[in-house]
Amino acid sequence: MSEELGITTKKEEDIGEWYREVITKSGMADYTSVSGCIVFRPLSYKIWNKVKEEVDRRFKDIGIENAYFPLFIPEKLLEKEAEHFEGFSPEVAWVTRAGSSELDENLAVRPTSEAIMYESYKDWIRSWRDLPHRMNQWNNVVRWEFKHATPFLRTREFLWNEGHNAYASEEAALEDRDKVLDAYQEVCEDYMAIPCVRGRKTEREKFAGAVDTYSLEHLLPDGQAIQGPDYHYDGINFAEAFDIKYTDEDGEEKYVHQSTYAITTRELGVMVLMHSDDKGLVLPPKLAPTKTVIVPIYHEEEEKKEVLGMVEELEGKLEKCKVDDRDHKTPGWKFNEWEVKGVPLRIEIGSNEVEEEEVTIVRRDTGERTNADVGNIDEVVAEELEEMQKRLYKKAKDYMEENIRETEDYDELKEIIEEKGGFVKAPWCGKDLCEEIVKDETTAKITNIPFRYEKPEGRKCVRCGEEAEHWVHFAKSR
Repeated sequence: MSEELGITTKKEEDIGEWYREVITKSGMADYTSVSGCIVFRPLSYKIWNKVKEEVDRRFKDIGIENAYFPLFIPEKLLEKEAEHFEGFSPEVAWVTRAGSSELDENLAVRPTSEAIMYESYKDWIRSWRDLPHRMNQWNNVVRWEFKHATPFLRTREFLWNEGHNAYASEEAALEDRDKVLDAYQEVCEDYMAIPCVRGRKTEREKFAGAVDTYSLEHLLPDGQAIQGPDYHYDGINFAEAFDIKYTDEDGEEKYVHQSTYAITTRELGVMVLMHSDDKGLVLPPKLAPTKTVIVPIYHEEEEKKEVLGMVEELEGKLEKCKVDDRDHKTPGWKFNEWEVKGVPLRIEIGSNEVEEEEVTIVRRDTGERTNADVGNIDEVVAEELEEMQKRLYKKAKDYMEENIRETEDYDELKEIIEEKGGFVKAPWCGKDLCEEIVKDETTAKITNIPFRYEKPEGRKCVRCGEEAEHWVHFAKSR
């Protein structure tokens, strides 16, 4: 393989440039002439569709239905939302004319859909019998709020789900919180092999308009945290803003309680960063569109016939298998290309394999080579794929756990953040001022208040020394 097609930057030396090479040379994404917007090439789009499929299947078990609302949102509706929620100021892209004619009203290109959806909700929801109302969209949104894009991780246009549910009570909304976060976490961990820390956001970090925000947080290989899927309990805030009421069983009119939740294509970038290496992309087998590539190896025409005969036999036994029988590329070139593209398993078949009736299987994650009999190749491949899936998750989970460091000393907290990174577990008093000071002095924020920890009885806040209310994770974040 030529140097142009291989990965030329080491992950440990320049993770940003390495990432750019991996996503472009593997065929995951490409840049465009539209600032901050990328092409989801077929490889990444297939992976995203599988993520959608698995999340959506779990949504249906919860009772969430899919719908689709307009891409364009009238300015008056967006202003109505902004009026009610301090801090809600998305950088919106506007449509102001059609052809040569000015529009009667400016239309926002969807930054999020509360405004357009809740205009309908106030007409659809009238009685307690209409609740719970669980509705989701799979769509794209545009947020023109930054200068430097990072494909998948931070782009002006991205893909996501946005769920918008309505309930008669807070209890019902919080019951669905756990179900939705379970769905997200199962897909992140079981399919993408990305470990998560589930918890509640602080007041400073929660979504504008929410009563509480709950998140799944990830830890990247460079020691920085990044937020994953989230769930917002909005109370009656949006209901009051958009006048969404229902009549209860006693005939009393009340505002609905609401929730919103999302998973985005950011997870694709997290997956690439988490698992890939200096050879290129590494894909968890459950999400890999091609799970196995067969590379026939022959030199003479007589060998070719025998080798391709065995290739055809094996291809019929394996699912999501690709045969690379290009004559104008050498086997070594093909090996390197499929490593860059992240195919989990490579099967090599040459004249020796034909004679011995066994093949050589090479794992993408470890490079380990295994010989397998042709007769039970499907079983061996299935076992190797399962083992690889488990190993990728365990490796990422072990890394995360090894990089959760506990301290109750402020100087040590600052030292860990500066020199080691990762999550720093520390007691916190719950006050905004301490959170703000830590962020100003270290550039680290509280990622969330993890559910995994009990209340820190008898502990003092790492910053001010007052009685601690929570164990939290501090980290520098992307």
